[in-house]
Amino acid sequence: MTSQLITIIYDSQFLKHDTGGGEHPEVAERLQVIENQLHNGTLASSLLYEQSQPVDRRWLLTFHTEAWLFRFEEAVLSGRSYIGHPDNQICFTTYDTALLSAGAGLKGIDLLEQDSGKPVFCTVRPPGHHAEANVPLGFCFFNNCAIAARYWQQKYKRKKICVFDFDAHHGNGIQAAFEEDAETLYISIHEHPSFSYPGTGYSEEQGIGDGKGTILNIPLLPGSGDEQVLASIENEVEEKLAWFQPDALIIAAGFDAHRLDDMSGLNYSTEVYHLLGLKIAGWMKKYTDGRLLSILEGGYHLKALPESVEAYLSGLLEGL
Repeated sequence: MTSQLITIIYDSQFLKHDTGGGEHPEVAERLQVIENQLHNGTLASSLLYEQSQPVDRRWLLTFHTEAWLFRFEEAVLSGRSYIGHPDNQICFTTYDTALLSAGAGLKGIDLLEQDSGKPVFCTVRPPGHHAEANVPLGFCFFNNCAIAARYWQQKYKRKKICVFDFDAHHGNGIQAAFEEDAETLYISIHEHPSFSYPGTGYSEEQGIGDGKGTILNIPLLPGSGDEQVLASIENEVEEKLAWFQPDALIIAAGFDAHRLDDMSGLNYSTEVYHLLGLKIAGWMKKYTDGRLLSILEGGYHLKALPESVEAYLSGLLEGL
């Protein structure tokens, strides 16, 4: 490693995506409290900041359809307040903000390929892991992790990509992107779909055709906490990584499994995110020579979220 630093990709434009106020949990303040914690906390001197850049349309089309891009842009320009479901709130700037959110991962990959000694964390919104090829779901419009994986594979020829998702909810969109793909591994630890949105992510879902075996879903029962998630990582996750031998790691970093976050019934502590960071740093060193990209997904409790992000990044730094 060249130095113990983490690159944070952020853009003030992310704050302009207005979800309408009221009771909507995916608000601009999420990123403001993270930025405040990182700027004023113990990690401040170990963080480098880079601005995002809009994703090029051709990379969006590695997963999304032309029809969806037109429908999304048209809905925004016509002044509608949501697409498909009131969860998916939009405003006049949402399309441009989503382009920057998806572009952050690509900017991060470019930086990693220039200097793989610095893991990258993308502090973005709107999130992405629920977005399907032509359907917005669960606050998500473009699938940031899926687009980043295709970019890494196609531009830099890093064929074997592992996307590890520790958000409390299953990343149905990421699974849909890769379930027939032998060269991409998707691992998700999430609350059991019988009790949680979006109702996908059963352990029996393991991939289709050439992709059989490249999906690993680990559903946890409500109330599960640190002990259960760490045991799953020590056993199932590490065994699958050893089998797959990834060239690069993308982390769908959601923090809504925290015990204070009412968006799930999971019971994680803040400290478990530090331990996740340590584990992931170990995988980065063992398998990918520093190629580690993390992209923010969920996390809605405005005290637990920034503390959990800081804990995760401190774990990464400690593990470098």
